[in-house]
Amino acid sequence: MAKIRKQEALDYHSTGRPGKIEVIPSKPYSSQRDLSLAYSPGVAEPCLRIADNKEDVYKYTAKGNLVAVISNGTAVLGLGDIGPEASKPVMEGKGLLFKIFADIDVFDIEVDASDPEQFIQTVKAIAPTFGGINLEDIKAPEAFEIERRLKEELDIPLMHDDQHGTAIISSAALLNALELAKKKIGRVKIVVSGAGASAISCAKLYVALGAKRENIFMFDSKGLITKNREGLDEHKSLFALHAKDLTLDQALKGADVFLGLSKGNIVSKDMIKSMAKDPIVFALANPDPEIAYRDAMSARKDLIMATGRSDHPNQVNNVLGFPFIFRGALDVRATCINEEMKLAAVHAIAALAKETVPEEVNEAYGDKNIYFGREQFIPKPLDPRLIYYVAPAVAKAAMESGVARSPIKDWDAYEAELKNRLGLDNKFVRNITEKATRNPKRVVFAEADNYKILKAALTAYEEGIATPILLGKRERILSTMEENNIEMPDVVIVDPKSEDQEEKRNEFGQAFFEKRKRKGVTEYEAIQLMRDRNHFGAMMVEKGEADAMISGITRNYKDVIRPALQIVGVEKDAGRVAGMYILMTKRGPMFLADTTVNVDPTAEDIATITELVAKTVRRFKVIPKIALLGYSNFGSAPGKDPNKMRDAVEILHERNPSLCVDGEVQANFALNNELMQEKFSFSTLANKSVNTLIFPNLSAGNIAYKMMQEMTEAEAIGPVLLGLKKSIHVLQLGSSVREIVNMVKIAVVDAQSK
Repeated sequence: MAKIRKQEALDYHSTGRPGKIEVIPSKPYSSQRDLSLAYSPGVAEPCLRIADNKEDVYKYTAKGNLVAVISNGTAVLGLGDIGPEASKPVMEGKGLLFKIFADIDVFDIEVDASDPEQFIQTVKAIAPTFGGINLEDIKAPEAFEIERRLKEELDIPLMHDDQHGTAIISSAALLNALELAKKKIGRVKIVVSGAGASAISCAKLYVALGAKRENIFMFDSKGLITKNREGLDEHKSLFALHAKDLTLDQALKGADVFLGLSKGNIVSKDMIKSMAKDPIVFALANPDPEIAYRDAMSARKDLIMATGRSDHPNQVNNVLGFPFIFRGALDVRATCINEEMKLAAVHAIAALAKETVPEEVNEAYGDKNIYFGREQFIPKPLDPRLIYYVAPAVAKAAMESGVARSPIKDWDAYEAELKNRLGLDNKFVRNITEKATRNPKRVVFAEADNYKILKAALTAYEEGIATPILLGKRERILSTMEENNIEMPDVVIVDPKSEDQEEKRNEFGQAFFEKRKRKGVTEYEAIQLMRDRNHFGAMMVEKGEADAMISGITRNYKDVIRPALQIVGVEKDAGRVAGMYILMTKRGPMFLADTTVNVDPTAEDIATITELVAKTVRRFKVIPKIALLGYSNFGSAPGKDPNKMRDAVEILHERNPSLCVDGEVQANFALNNELMQEKFSFSTLANKSVNTLIFPNLSAGNIAYKMMQEMTEAEAIGPVLLGLKKSIHVLQLGSSVREIVNMVKIAVVDAQSK
């Protein structure tokens, strides 16, 4: 990560509206009636309901999704005791993280109270406003007493993130690091540099996970905390178990784990070299770790390391925990955040690190393939799955430990709600995924020596939507899989050019010759064409040895579609093939055709294409509402394209009177329901939300979908081939893994119907 300049940071916070957060109304406010409902007199009704039943405050106000980030500024981000005003940028930043990662609203509150009792009473007095409280940047040991008292005296989720956030994330990292090192937590020697709130909380949580307190050597600014030390507070005393005084370098000899939460550059290479086999080093001081990452890694090849920095692998970052812990706690209206909930978060975060990483995470971090191992045993902060891995685990733990006042009953619905909060949920994709998993099919991947194809095949395999069949050179495919840690046990790999496929080439070639012998293809040519993966794969589908085929990420469109047309052919009742794109927009899926095949279709062709699209859209459990587009509205201008679109509408109304279709109409009217009702109320689309657009020619369709994709950042699925007898689909050149996986789902659903 590039170094941030001082002026850049100042400009970021001061440019435009000062600060980083604002309050946005969540209800209408444009009319006098809206304002009367929002305030007086309408506000009286919910006030009276809450007065009768205090719990109704969660029903009628934002309390249930509102967290206070509260600090007195006595221990800010390594800046120390800088006061409440100076801590405000940090608290606003914490509020921003709560919102973007878990859709939790925040008021940041900076309290001018360094006296613990005054601080406690202030927080108690304002607590009725909030559904939860996040304590932040309060110095130790006062922080321990403040949190203890508030947890005892309040009945809402409360956590001092400086204590528990690092403890939770580093505990998840420790479990996975120990697994990689093949060590048991109850047997390892742990050296801790630092004895503040965070370090002590980490050590306590390690003990809760099975570490032995007598195996923990904790150092503060005075040295090792020993039995003989006087003046220790109750928290440090928990780890005053050693009689012999040791230096840090002496303690590290033979140690299995080093946890640093102190200051930079206090650990040397030689100290790392003296540690046990497969040492685990968490150097978490910021901005400078206790030992620089490169120095530590150069000292030991077997080192397993994490830091607090984003420019090195395995960042122990509190944002992996606190947004989702509070999300789960709020969603069951927990009375606290207890040890069971924290441990549930630990195990959920640790488990997520072992899952196959989505391609969007690889792309976000500019990495080709992130996978579980020594350079990835903690999830990345931008992993979108954190919210629906961690929050449900915390919510379940709250319910099982008896602190949930509003238990969750439908966990699938809750997961969908979590995804929807961050715009992760896509009902259309979810529906086709569920349909695909109910009856998975054998899918041929014709370009299986390509990394993206292999990653997509792995995802399809793991999600249970398809059984992959990989075409290509076996050695190259296996090598690529090994290089990228892609494991698909017993996957079928077929090399159409290999000697062991000669008999199959002959069989397929003869079948192809029979289809094309009167169209200029010789028997010899037919057999030779079976060395091509697109021909061989299409023939596998035709002969029932596979159910679907995906190709095109490295090939021209025509090189894929031509074999498909020649081998499987066009559906009898279709008459032609067309290409459709699906754009995932905020208004839902939009289906666009023809975007890839027919250059200048006739009115009859347009009608046929529309029927093909409607049939396919219904297959996805969506009711098609179709607009035939042009540059005129219902005869307002003459011309070749408007005329043929009007003719196509007449054909469709005659052949399919129940089909919701109209035109020709300009795109803005088709997509703006109010405009359509105002100007063309006679149209069957006047009170409909159009979801399907049919274009007069290939140029219009191709240009439109590409413009919409780029200008709106809409996710595209396609091109979906319509009209083939069997399921063969073409990828865009350079498709992302996510796009390929979505096409596999489409291909499986298509194969199910054929």
